[in-house]
Amino acid sequence: MITVLPETVLQFGSGKFLRGFADLFIHQANEDGQRIGRIVAVQTTGDARARALMQQRGRYHVAVRGLSGGQVVDRIDESASISRALVASKQWPEVLAAARSPQLQYIISNTAEAGYNLDPADRLEFAPPVSFPAKLLLCLLERHRAGQPGVHLLPCELFEHNADTLRGLLVQLAEQWALPARFVGWLESECRWHNALVDRIVTNPTGSDPRLTGDALSVAAEPYSLWAIEVKDGRELFRHPAIRWTADHLPFFLRKVRILNAAHTALVTQARPRGIALVREVMDNLEVVAWLRQLLFEEIVPTLEERVEDPAGFAEQTLERFRNPFLDHKFSDIVAYHDEKVKIRLVPTRDEYRGKFGKTPPLLEAAIAASRETASGGAK
Repeated sequence: MITVLPETVLQFGSGKFLRGFADLFIHQANEDGQRIGRIVAVQTTGDARARALMQQRGRYHVAVRGLSGGQVVDRIDESASISRALVASKQWPEVLAAARSPQLQYIISNTAEAGYNLDPADRLEFAPPVSFPAKLLLCLLERHRAGQPGVHLLPCELFEHNADTLRGLLVQLAEQWALPARFVGWLESECRWHNALVDRIVTNPTGSDPRLTGDALSVAAEPYSLWAIEVKDGRELFRHPAIRWTADHLPFFLRKVRILNAAHTALVTQARPRGIALVREVMDNLEVVAWLRQLLFEEIVPTLEERVEDPAGFAEQTLERFRNPFLDHKFSDIVAYHDEKVKIRLVPTRDEYRGKFGKTPPLLEAAIAASRETASGGAK
């Protein structure tokens, strides 16, 4: 039974994405008999979700609804992998206790694009420190001091080489704080840092669905899901249909960020001036769809050919995902950290297109220029 499984996962983040992604997959792997374990979720901003998770005993529903191969999918999945939730600002000693537990095997995180920023005010003695990397460093230091083995780190932030980047930040911070070289060596060699790519659109449920009544934590997710995780030491940690173990996550990262996420970010410049609030609504605009197809198939896909698996097919699948009639994917959410997203999702493709074809891609160039206005508040 899931209820008797040990707490093997420490998770930084309790938002809707993780609930409709990693937490659900772990639940389903547990149900499949793999006995992965249960999750201790750490909320680092506020305490509302942690309170709701405790009130619902970690149980909630995921409404999986959308289009898949032209067919309508509409089902409710239950998740019960979270055993308890902690508020970092109020329960830091309990977070550290979970970190040093002999049963702990995995650390998962999802802290958005800004989550890897260090805070110069952080200090070793803070309980807890402000930044996520500093929190994670203190948790791993606590584990090392307790004489426990290293863990597998599975960051879900949308960065190229996300685990390598996170490890580098922790080593940098450990050196700034003059932590023992033995600990830094343990951090780098005994912990397993898995670069990964996550891909699933997860939103709040829309309308009234009697299947979700009384569930304050329910989320809505599209049928598509992919978690591409780099294998370390030849070992696959657990199995799930959404998980693809790979020697290199980068082709999956490039395909997803440069096609799906780039399309989202570029669409902001088309939707907001037209007063369109939702992704599915903008797909009803024939002029915008024609623009989007031209952007994808004439400027973005050509830069990715022979570098990633079937970029044109993935672009077609992306258009189907955007048409999902059940998800209210808001441009007000997509526009968060817009300037940083443009630098990751649009600018590199424009530059690579210039290098490959010797000319500037006009739609990408215009979208980047319009995004500057959006980031400064010019677009409404």
